[in-house]
Amino acid sequence: MSVAFRRESDEEHLEPKFELPIPPGPNLVTARGLQLLEAKVAELEAALPGLSEEDTRKALHRDLRYWRSRLATAALTEARSGGAVGFGCRVELLLNGKPRTIELVGHDEADPAAGKLAFTAPLARAVMGAEVGDVVDFGGKEGAIEVVGVGAI
Repeated sequence: MSVAFRRESDEEHLEPKFELPIPPGPNLVTARGLQLLEAKVAELEAALPGLSEEDTRKALHRDLRYWRSRLATAALTEARSGGAVGFGCRVELLLNGKPRTIELVGHDEADPAAGKLAFTAPLARAVMGAEVGDVVDFGGKEGAIEVVGVGAI
Protein backbone atom coordinates (compact mmCIF):
# COMPACT_ATOMS: atom_id res chain seq x y z
CA MET A 1 0.00 0.00 0.00
CA SER A 2 1.27 3.45 -0.82
CA VAL A 3 2.27 5.70 2.03
CA ALA A 4 -0.12 8.27 0.60
CA PHE A 5 -3.06 6.17 1.81
CA ARG A 6 -1.95 5.23 5.28
CA ARG A 7 -3.09 7.17 8.29
CA GLU A 8 -0.39 8.99 10.18
CA SER A 9 -0.64 9.17 13.92
CA ASP A 10 -0.10 12.34 15.86
CA GLU A 11 2.91 10.70 17.54
CA GLU A 12 4.90 10.63 14.28
CA HIS A 13 5.16 14.41 14.21
CA LEU A 14 6.42 14.91 17.73
CA GLU A 15 10.04 15.83 18.34
CA PRO A 16 11.95 13.12 20.18
CA LYS A 17 12.65 13.85 23.82
CA PHE A 18 16.34 13.59 24.69
CA GLU A 19 18.07 13.65 28.03
CA LEU A 20 19.61 16.96 29.06
CA PRO A 21 23.29 16.99 28.07
CA ILE A 22 25.84 16.66 30.86
CA PRO A 23 28.86 18.95 30.39
CA PRO A 24 32.05 16.96 29.77
CA GLY A 25 34.82 16.82 32.34
CA PRO A 26 34.77 17.03 36.11
CA ASN A 27 31.77 18.49 37.93
CA LEU A 28 33.60 20.99 40.11
CA VAL A 29 31.38 23.04 42.42
CA THR A 30 31.87 25.79 44.97
CA ALA A 31 30.12 25.59 48.35
CA ARG A 32 27.44 27.90 46.93
CA GLY A 33 27.14 25.71 43.82
CA LEU A 34 26.60 22.59 45.97
CA GLN A 35 23.81 24.38 47.86
CA LEU A 36 22.21 25.40 44.56
CA LEU A 37 22.28 21.78 43.33
CA GLU A 38 20.72 20.50 46.55
CA ALA A 39 18.03 23.19 46.41
CA LYS A 40 17.20 22.41 42.77
CA VAL A 41 16.79 18.68 43.46
CA ALA A 42 14.60 19.42 46.50
CA GLU A 43 12.48 21.87 44.48
CA LEU A 44 11.87 19.37 41.67
CA GLU A 45 11.14 16.50 44.09
CA ALA A 46 8.60 18.69 45.92
CA ALA A 47 6.86 19.62 42.65
CA LEU A 48 6.52 16.04 41.43
CA PRO A 49 3.56 14.82 43.58
CA GLY A 50 1.34 17.74 42.49
CA LEU A 51 1.61 17.05 38.75
CA SER A 52 -1.08 15.17 36.91
CA GLU A 53 -0.36 15.89 33.23
CA GLU A 54 1.78 13.10 31.74
CA ASP A 55 3.97 15.28 29.49
CA THR A 56 4.75 17.64 32.36
CA ARG A 57 5.61 14.70 34.65
CA LYS A 58 7.94 13.24 32.01
CA ALA A 59 9.72 16.58 31.56
CA LEU A 60 10.09 16.98 35.32
CA HIS A 61 11.46 13.43 35.67
CA ARG A 62 13.99 14.21 32.91
CA ASP A 63 15.08 17.40 34.69
CA LEU A 64 15.26 15.55 37.99
CA ARG A 65 17.52 12.86 36.46
CA TYR A 66 19.87 15.60 35.24
CA TRP A 67 20.03 17.46 38.57
CA ARG A 68 20.36 14.26 40.63
CA SER A 69 23.24 13.20 38.38
CA ARG A 70 24.92 16.59 38.79
CA LEU A 71 24.50 16.40 42.57
CA ALA A 72 25.84 12.84 42.72
CA THR A 73 28.95 13.75 40.72
CA ALA A 74 29.58 17.12 42.37
CA ALA A 75 33.16 17.58 43.58
CA LEU A 76 33.31 20.34 46.19
CA THR A 77 36.45 22.30 45.37
CA GLU A 78 37.94 25.02 47.53
CA ALA A 79 39.46 28.17 46.04
CA ARG A 80 43.05 27.89 45.04
CA SER A 81 45.46 29.61 47.40
CA GLY A 82 48.74 31.26 46.53
CA GLY A 83 47.57 34.24 44.52
CA ALA A 84 47.18 32.45 41.18
CA VAL A 85 43.81 32.41 39.42
CA GLY A 86 41.99 29.11 39.78
CA PHE A 87 38.60 27.57 40.35
CA GLY A 88 36.59 29.40 43.02
CA CYS A 89 38.42 32.71 42.56
CA ARG A 90 37.11 36.20 42.06
CA VAL A 91 39.28 37.91 39.47
CA GLU A 92 39.48 41.63 38.86
CA LEU A 93 40.90 42.35 35.44
CA LEU A 94 41.19 44.85 32.67
CA LEU A 95 39.78 43.36 29.47
CA ASN A 96 40.86 45.51 26.53
CA GLY A 97 41.38 48.34 29.01
CA LYS A 98 37.90 48.05 30.59
CA PRO A 99 37.55 46.90 34.22
CA ARG A 100 35.67 43.65 34.76
CA THR A 101 35.21 41.28 37.69
CA ILE A 102 34.52 37.59 37.15
CA GLU A 103 34.13 34.56 39.39
CA LEU A 104 35.26 31.12 38.21
CA VAL A 105 32.56 28.61 39.16
CA GLY A 106 31.09 25.26 38.08
CA HIS A 107 28.91 24.76 35.01
CA ASP A 108 25.57 24.71 36.85
CA GLU A 109 26.40 27.83 38.87
CA ALA A 110 27.53 29.86 35.87
CA ASP A 111 25.67 33.09 35.09
CA PRO A 112 27.71 35.15 32.61
CA ALA A 113 25.44 38.19 32.95
CA ALA A 114 26.28 38.27 36.68
CA GLY A 115 30.01 37.72 36.07
CA LYS A 116 29.97 34.05 37.13
CA LEU A 117 31.80 32.09 34.42
CA ALA A 118 32.15 28.34 34.15
CA PHE A 119 35.77 27.35 34.67
CA THR A 120 35.78 26.00 31.11
CA ALA A 121 34.67 29.27 29.48
CA PRO A 122 37.25 30.80 27.13
CA LEU A 123 37.85 33.88 29.31
CA ALA A 124 38.20 31.71 32.42
CA ARG A 125 40.67 29.38 30.69
CA ALA A 126 42.67 32.39 29.48
CA VAL A 127 43.26 33.74 33.00
CA MET A 128 43.66 30.36 34.75
CA GLY A 129 47.04 30.25 36.51
CA ALA A 130 47.74 33.97 36.05
CA GLU A 131 48.74 36.17 38.97
CA VAL A 132 48.23 39.83 39.80
CA GLY A 133 50.12 41.96 37.29
CA ASP A 134 50.21 39.28 34.59
CA VAL A 135 49.18 40.26 31.07
CA VAL A 136 47.43 37.53 29.09
CA ASP A 137 46.50 37.10 25.42
CA PHE A 138 42.81 36.61 24.65
CA GLY A 139 40.66 36.44 21.54
CA GLY A 140 43.63 36.59 19.21
CA LYS A 141 44.81 39.84 20.74
CA GLU A 142 48.13 40.03 22.57
CA GLY A 143 47.95 41.54 26.04
CA ALA A 144 44.14 41.81 25.99
CA ILE A 145 43.83 40.96 29.69
CA GLU A 146 45.66 42.39 32.68
CA VAL A 147 44.98 40.67 36.01
CA VAL A 148 44.46 43.36 38.66
CA GLY A 149 43.29 41.31 41.64
CA VAL A 150 42.68 37.72 42.73
CA GLY A 151 40.71 36.53 45.75
CA ALA A 152 38.51 33.72 46.98
CA ILE A 153 34.77 33.87 46.40
